[in-house]
Amino acid sequence: MAEKNSELMAGDFTLKPVNPLDNIRIVLVETSHPGNLGAAARAMKVMGLSRLCLVNPKCAIDDEARARASGAVDVLDAAVLCGDLDGALAGTVLAAACTSRRRDLPHPDLTPRRAAPELLLQAAAAPVAVVFGSETFGLSNEQLGKCRWLLNIPTNPDYASLNLGAAVQVVAYELRCGLADRTLDLPEFTPASHEEVEGLLGALEETLVEIGFLDPAHPKRLMPRLRRFFARAGLEKEEVAIWRGIAGAARSRGRR
Repeated sequence: MAEKNSELMAGDFTLKPVNPLDNIRIVLVETSHPGNLGAAARAMKVMGLSRLCLVNPKCAIDDEARARASGAVDVLDAAVLCGDLDGALAGTVLAAACTSRRRDLPHPDLTPRRAAPELLLQAAAAPVAVVFGSETFGLSNEQLGKCRWLLNIPTNPDYASLNLGAAVQVVAYELRCGLADRTLDLPEFTPASHEEVEGLLGALEETLVEIGFLDPAHPKRLMPRLRRFFARAGLEKEEVAIWRGIAGAARSRGRR
């Protein structure tokens, strides 16, 4: 398991797979228990998923991980190690974060069953990702902000504790069930990649600071709200180019 940069990461995934499951990444962030790595790999393989990404794991793929993986050791061996979430999301056009808590984030909040058809539809043309946080802390608001959707698995409100491997199994099962009923017609537009959206947000922030609209000393919640706005919209490549052009024009006019 070797660390790969964003460019290599994007190249590891087929853009037009025979099976859209081949274009779905399961991303585990800062996993702390090796048994959960193995359980997640087993949950993936039994449902036909094989693309595992590990972001800054806090444990190694050891004998316990391999034992829990059972016949899915090949998924563990092929896992891609990334230093941060941006690397794991490189090249994706849609990322969904699995979280059990309500947040002050107006992202679309879906169950895995509701999300599966669109995830499969997008995966028929380009890579998508489902992101799971650490066993103890889950995902930070910053990490959630890099995903377009929030996934919430319905559980008993009196006991909502779900093991990481079990959570991966539920999501993988819904993706597998949705495969037979998915719509085969591909979207007519080309979705923007994670890097393109992040690049746009960076350019917008620089522009807003330069023209005096954003005070970097007191930014309040302007950039998080813009991030959510674009996450809800689901940007296309052409739309990113338009917005970057607008930002460039605003900076040029401000300098004059």
